[in-house]
Amino acid sequence: MSRRPWLKPLRRGHLWFGLWLGAIAVVVVACLLPGTELPKVPVNDKVEHALAFFALSVAAVQLFLRGKPLAIVALGLLALGGAIELAQALLTTSREMEAADFIADAIGIGAGLLLAWTPLRDVLLHIDHL
Repeated sequence: MSRRPWLKPLRRGHLWFGLWLGAIAVVVVACLLPGTELPKVPVNDKVEHALAFFALSVAAVQLFLRGKPLAIVALGLLALGGAIELAQALLTTSREMEAADFIADAIGIGAGLLLAWTPLRDVLLHIDHL
C-alpha cells in the first residue's frame, strides 16, 4: 500500500510511479533526439505530441488522486511540454520550438484527464490488487 497521500492506494505504487517517470523520460528523449534518429510513423508531428501527452495524462489519472494532486500533476505535465519546447530551441540544432506542439501537448493532457470522471479511472487499482 502506498504511503503517499497524493497517490491512489496501490499495492505497488512505487513500481507504477517509477514506470510513469520512465515514460516521461522516454517522451523527453524522443522530443530532443534528432528526428532522423527516430522511426518514421505515418502521423503528423502534432498528433505524436498529443498522443504522447495523452498517454502520460491517462497514466497520471491511474496513479494520482482526483482533485488537487491530479491538478498539480496536470500542470506539471503542461510545464514539461513547455520546457521541452524551450529545450528544443536552446539545446538542439535539429528541432524547433513550436507553439503548435505546446497546444497539442495541452490537448493531449486535457483529453487524458477526462478519464478521471469515468469508471476507467481505477483500472490500475483493479490490476494492482490481482
